[in-house]
Amino acid sequence: MTLDGKHILVTAGPTHEPIDPVRVIANRSSGRQGFAIAAAAAAAGARVTLIAGPVTLPTPPGVHRIDVETAEQMADAVLRALPCDAAIMVAAVADWRVEPAANKLKKTRARLSLNFTPTRDILAELSASPQRPRLLIGFAAETEDVIANAVAKRERKGADWMVANDVSTGVMGGARNRVNLISAAGVEDWPEGSKEEIAARLVERIAGILS
Repeated sequence: MTLDGKHILVTAGPTHEPIDPVRVIANRSSGRQGFAIAAAAAAAGARVTLIAGPVTLPTPPGVHRIDVETAEQMADAVLRALPCDAAIMVAAVADWRVEPAANKLKKTRARLSLNFTPTRDILAELSASPQRPRLLIGFAAETEDVIANAVAKRERKGADWMVANDVSTGVMGGARNRVNLISAAGVEDWPEGSKEEIAARLVERIAGILS
């Protein structure tokens, strides 16, 4: 099966939420899983838009890449990229942001408090959009109760599929992954593999739906 004529949207990597001109709120995502999915989709014939947070990975062949930094920028880029046939939201978007200081915060003996505000919920916004993709896939990076949390997240966000992975074992930034695919039909336990193997398997399943 191929994805010829299909537009596939992928997000990948972390977001960086500025605290001041020097410091950011970030996470350990390398972007490798999202980039592998974008590469596999392009190899299957799709027109691929990859919205990438701050990573150093090369752009996969045949992929249109849009670089962003913050969750707000990523959300705007995702909505501008619509319509698409399938969206795979792999990016580890920061859950919170702060109002950044105009100048570098100086270290003192006093304790520093930051006022955290939730970032935009890109997956939920996409689910509620009039241009909602036919197939909407989220990723759930969990450290405990992986399946239960991912099942709840799929329902809460309105996604068709949720790909759950246990990131307590060094998956973020690593070359291999082990995931569960969660859908209305139930939970599938996929064997461990390279991130490229996981990507190829997921893209094959996507092609089966969109075909």
